[in-house]
Amino acid sequence: MEIVANVLVGLVAALHGYILVMEMFLWQKKPGMGFHGFDAELAKRTAPMAANQGLYNGFLAAGLVWGLVADDPTGFRAQVFFLSCVIVAGVYGAVTANRRILVAQALPGALALAAVLIAQ
Repeated sequence: MEIVANVLVGLVAALHGYILVMEMFLWQKKPGMGFHGFDAELAKRTAPMAANQGLYNGFLAAGLVWGLVADDPTGFRAQVFFLSCVIVAGVYGAVTANRRILVAQALPGALALAAVLIAQ
């Protein structure tokens, strides 16, 4: 079960790394605008906000990677903390921005957290 948990945590970290790239570097380019369905003008106006969100997603990814490489109990605690942050951010995003975020962010985080807790 520990391998499954580590794979899920790694996938959630990779997802947040992908979101970082989309929001910080590709927001005003075709992949970023297509990702959210924005036109060039809206992408330009919202780029600073998106970059800020991307940075936060990068912190989540970094914390999850830290949790994977750190020895226990620190690694376990970091994984639980950062996965909890992912879930809270996903639920908040689903309520305030787009319901898809619940499935795209909170659900993977919850599955990974469950696996981490079961593996412990």
